[in-house]
Amino acid sequence: ADSIFGTKELHSSNLNMFPKWRDALRRFDTELKTCTGTACKAEEWNAFIDSVRNVSREEQVRAVNREMNDKPYVTDPVNWHMADYWATPLQFLRKDGDCEDYAISKYMALKALGFRVDEMRIVVLQDTNLNVPHAVLVVFLGGRALVLDNQVSGIVPADSIHHYHPYYSINEDGWWLHRG
Repeated sequence: ADSIFGTKELHSSNLNMFPKWRDALRRFDTELKTCTGTACKAEEWNAFIDSVRNVSREEQVRAVNREMNDKPYVTDPVNWHMADYWATPLQFLRKDGDCEDYAISKYMALKALGFRVDEMRIVVLQDTNLNVPHAVLVVFLGGRALVLDNQVSGIVPADSIHHYHPYYSINEDGWWLHRG
């Protein structure tokens, strides 16, 4: 995959520095195996995945972005009574969430639809327009890095965004430190 937002990237496969990410992955795997009943939202999750399974990859990306962006934004202190919590997609469907929760849910939905983890990265960045930290999902599709952002309804090519300065990006295979 190409670099994101025109930065230099230093890669590492060691995810030990990211316990919240590793924990969200583990919890989601457990939830999918053990969660039953309508309250847990596994049926809703699976129904959505099945509803877009047979459309083009481009339409899957659009549908996942649209579906997750329809959820209300709720900060972690309000939702979870802690400064920073990385929710699983089923928790997100139950309680809504903040920027990384949208990104995680989009990542997991596309993974469930057959996207490889090396085609996706959650990017933690600084939004210099709003002067706040933010997280988005970047998907590499058709030779382009596409941004799925809870603040934007459509899919946007990463090279068209100039107010995002990434700190790091991550997937299940590793992480990338972004410089410049």
